[in-house]
Amino acid sequence: MNLEGVPTDLYIGGTWRGSEDGSRFDVTDPATGAVLTSVANGTVADGIAAVAAAHEAAPAWAATPPRQRGEILRKAFELMTERSEEIARLMVAENGKALPDARGEVTYAAEFFRWFSEEAVRLNGSISTAPSGANRILVIHQPVGVSVLVTPWNFPAAMATRKIGPALAAGCTVILKPASETPLTALYLAKLLAEAGVPDGVVNVVPSTRSGAVVNAMIHDPRVRKLSFTGSTEVGRILLAQAADTIVNCSMELGGNAPFVVFADADLDAAIAGAMLAKMRNAGEACTAANRFYVEAPVADEFARRLADAMGALRMGPGLEEGVQVGPLVNAATRDKVDSLVRATVAAGARVLTGGEPNPGPGYFYPPTVLAGVPHDAPCLHEEIFGPVAPVVPFDTEEEAIRLANQTEYGLVSYVYTKDLARALRVAEAIESGMVGINRGLVSDPAAPFGGMKQSGIGREGGHEGLLEFTESKYIAVNW
Repeated sequence: MNLEGVPTDLYIGGTWRGSEDGSRFDVTDPATGAVLTSVANGTVADGIAAVAAAHEAAPAWAATPPRQRGEILRKAFELMTERSEEIARLMVAENGKALPDARGEVTYAAEFFRWFSEEAVRLNGSISTAPSGANRILVIHQPVGVSVLVTPWNFPAAMATRKIGPALAAGCTVILKPASETPLTALYLAKLLAEAGVPDGVVNVVPSTRSGAVVNAMIHDPRVRKLSFTGSTEVGRILLAQAADTIVNCSMELGGNAPFVVFADADLDAAIAGAMLAKMRNAGEACTAANRFYVEAPVADEFARRLADAMGALRMGPGLEEGVQVGPLVNAATRDKVDSLVRATVAAGARVLTGGEPNPGPGYFYPPTVLAGVPHDAPCLHEEIFGPVAPVVPFDTEEEAIRLANQTEYGLVSYVYTKDLARALRVAEAIESGMVGINRGLVSDPAAPFGGMKQSGIGREGGHEGLLEFTESKYIAVNW
């Protein structure tokens, strides 16, 4: 792919520059393993320089009228929309996802700029009379301050805009630390935001393979007041412990282990279509991906067979090739983890209905795989697969389905298919997850609060709640 016009240096204080020690790291194409380009490798000193730039820009940006901040975000939305194909192809190059997935992500990602351009003018406070009558209670929302944003590789555009949009709308300045597998999309977005009118220092981007050291140094800088992280629960635990040292305000969108529950009365056509969306979006490399399929016993075999037919028919290949629906996984480690989970599940007694073997040759491909007869203690039911593998487990009663669904430390999203609305709502209330899709295989929406419970995270992104995550509520007691 032609990468002309795509920045490859750090973006700090409105300036493109190399890393403090001059080092760089390679960005590779997951479909071939070939090097696409190299990117400046940020150091701890670079991270602190970005904090300084954000801190210097913070007072003026916080004082910028909300309408003006909103108009800049609206312009960013328009630029993303105009250049959607270019951004989509850039994501395919560094992430590997199929082009239709990438196009869908750009549309979704741009919507965060549009939504928060509208929310910027709706940071409303409140006024009331104290119950005692002694004073008025005035509540205002102020920007939380300099914010460190750490994003993963699976949705390199959407995870960045979902954090940058509300932060800028609220009046915060930011340092974005993108995943080292996919830094190019983040750097391109920085260029686009500058073109949209974001002042120097308001948005800074520091790619680095030294993620732990750089992020740790930034959140221990007293000028940083917010950490917003999307990634694994394991890394989230580490960051929360580090953030405790300086009591940094934290938002955590962590791992998932989403149950997909199908009752015998469900519309199976709709359930299969929803399963394909919930499982195969981004080849299963999503925290919202359906990870465990619990199907009521009378229809379990039919559901598994039909899902295997649908997943087995998908065309796999390099993401930019015409007609490809499933691209490679992001790297060899991810592919090998998926293969290991499948092998362990088969060894435990599961049957492979389609797929089940990694593809030979270049690239990190793993075929869509359906496993039937999966025992309850199978490894793939207890950890996030993050690949195109669907284990199907039969259940007998509603109570059993709820118990199995909740048998995890995670609680991000769940899916329920049934024609019985009362049952759907009853199960949705009983399942321990921050989001539930009823007869829908997709729940993400910029206007809705996205987030989980238990060890799937803290806080919400999207919706009005996403804006409030980047504010502090201040109470003023006053008489007049």
